Amino acid sequence: MKIDRNSYGTVILAWLLAVGASVVAFVLLHNELAVCISAVALSVAIWQTIFHAVPNRTPVGSSTVVTSPADGKVISIGKVVENEFLGRECIQVSVYMDFWDLHANFWPVTGEVTYAKYHPGKHFLAFLPKASDDNEHSCTCIRTPEGNDVFFKQIAGGFARRIVCYASVGLRVEAGRQCGIIKFGSRVDIFLPLDSKILVSVNENIRACETRIAELN
Repeated sequence: MKIDRNSYGTVILAWLLAVGASVVAFVLLHNELAVCISAVALSVAIWQTIFHAVPNRTPVGSSTVVTSPADGKVISIGKVVENEFLGRECIQVSVYMDFWDLHANFWPVTGEVTYAKYHPGKHFLAFLPKASDDNEHSCTCIRTPEGNDVFFKQIAGGFARRIVCYASVGLRVEAGRQCGIIKFGSRVDIFLPLDSKILVSVNENIRACETRIAELN
């Protein structure tokens, strides 16, 4: 496991604040309260380190097998019209990440990036339906060698304030490689062809790179 390359500053700051709080607590208090303050501060630093980590996973995705781009829970599956780029009806699978999930994101399928765009926006709670369109988000479309388009959104939540996406048009990507990170509670929406075989269900807990979301024809 390693730390996301865009999160070094956040992790270092968390540890500096934790060490600083612990030193001040022991210098000024000299009692059990100092121990409690130090324990809380160090726990937060450890949590932030784990939160921004990029796990070592064994990818199972390919150009025909779509895997989850994030750890979290499936909160919805249904038919929608994707109007930003594809302009057609798709099957949308939404994955919600809470504070305790690792927030590194991964390419869901192997292929070539054909669309990439960042959208500033609001910060509604990520599990709300309106968050998909109204919240800050980054959109990417990948075309597989077989000609299938997989469109996905990284969506900021109520507390998320930074989305990192490594997509650029023409970039060739491999399922299971890191594609970015969303800092704090957030969500990923995946838009799949209508003839896809969906392999997950609502309320299922899934893991990035290792959970098969769908098979493409």
